[in-house]
Amino acid sequence: MEYFINCNTASLAPYNTPLNRSKAAHLYRRLGFSASAQTIDQAEGQNAGSLVDTLINQALAQPPVTAPTWADWNGSNYPEDDEQRNSMVRQQRQEFSLAYTNQMLNNNLRDRLSFFWSNHFVTELKVYECNSFLYHYIDCLQQNAIGNFKTFVSEIGLTDAMLYYLDGVYNNGHNPNENYARELYELFTLGEGNGYTEEDIIETARALTGYVERGELGCESVQFRDDRHDTDSKTILGQTGNWGYDDVIDILFEQRANEIAEFICRKLYEFFVHPDSQDAAGNAQTIISGMASTFLANNFEIAPVLSQLFKSQHFFDDEAIGVIIKSPFDIYFNLLNESSFTYDDVTVSSMINYSALLSQELFNPFDVAGWQRDRSWINTNFMIGRWLTIESVLEEFFNADPEQFRSFGLSLTGMDGMTSNNPDVIARAIIDFILPKGLLNDSEYDKAYTVFRSDVQDQYYEGGSTPTWTLQTSMEGPSQVYLLMQYLARQPEFQLK
Repeated sequence: MEYFINCNTASLAPYNTPLNRSKAAHLYRRLGFSASAQTIDQAEGQNAGSLVDTLINQALAQPPVTAPTWADWNGSNYPEDDEQRNSMVRQQRQEFSLAYTNQMLNNNLRDRLSFFWSNHFVTELKVYECNSFLYHYIDCLQQNAIGNFKTFVSEIGLTDAMLYYLDGVYNNGHNPNENYARELYELFTLGEGNGYTEEDIIETARALTGYVERGELGCESVQFRDDRHDTDSKTILGQTGNWGYDDVIDILFEQRANEIAEFICRKLYEFFVHPDSQDAAGNAQTIISGMASTFLANNFEIAPVLSQLFKSQHFFDDEAIGVIIKSPFDIYFNLLNESSFTYDDVTVSSMINYSALLSQELFNPFDVAGWQRDRSWINTNFMIGRWLTIESVLEEFFNADPEQFRSFGLSLTGMDGMTSNNPDVIARAIIDFILPKGLLNDSEYDKAYTVFRSDVQDQYYEGGSTPTWTLQTSMEGPSQVYLLMQYLARQPEFQLK
């Protein structure tokens, strides 16, 4: 896999050229899990600013996943028998995973962001067995995904999942636990070693004490206890007083606003634009500084920052296209959305399981720093797993309904697919849609053309006065598209978005 250097020198100035298919597809691959040919065709020719406004407004208006019946269950609601209880917990979690995953598939930016934030404000399932904690954690991510970041930080820290994961429930006034205070600065707001000291961590931990009442039934929501809170004076980031939880958040955002803005905007940039944000060849730092200024000017509202970025020349520059390695979820979900193949909950569940096999288990990053993304997705074992699973997915779609492969090809080629006798013209359109920057050179295209022609005898479209092959009429048309997609799924370019 080639390692990309960030050579993007474009600015944050608005991108005013009407979107072509490549730019429209790029927008949907980054703001969601791609989109169908029909959706991208509708976006083609539109103004980027108007389309981005629509997508952001949709994200802001999108309701969170419906609360399941067990959203507020505690230990008394589950069977006393351990085996029965564990079975019920697994079933609930599977159902909720499916509900949330379907929202990721269909909601574009809102749940692209909620999934991003789950890898920023990390929790791990192994720390708690309470599905009610999981639901309220995901609800918090969705409610705040494109809202106010200061509010987000405040609310996520008091979710039961986070209080258990980072030991807030053991942070007593006379025996403070520093775990959450450390990660609040190091991972959630400032970055490691940036603008805080060990003494700040110690004093912050004291201010965060008291959220320790865990009830007696198990899975009960954590409550604050006055008698377990340290009421003595603390000095945090240079400010002295009898501080509590809300004071910590206020002091942090007042005293370290610039550092927070820089840190969060860099993470957003690396996720949505390019994984290399500090490469001297481009001007990523200038872009991040501009985003941070917008973040500060809007009191840490996330939407204005994303609006500025997604409408910019920098975002739509050719150097930004096809330079991020797909996550496991991208691999499968992009295929679902781009192909418009018929799928059901069984298909989605299989993709959730495949993603876990490739190290991206839903709701469960492997440590507090989260998935490192991009290049970490690629090694020998994972590459083989990517190839084999996507080939299996394509085979299942073909066995279920071969004609949907013809329909997919026709959705990309229009009248050409119905009338052209040149299979290379049809193959080219399919290749350039599936791969964000196409194939490397003419030689690589020729190899793909050969695969696409493989099921059709030459006389049907070569030589003679009346070649008869078209994708619309060919008996072999579905298998041609299928074989081409299988071939493309093993190309390096397929791993990129």
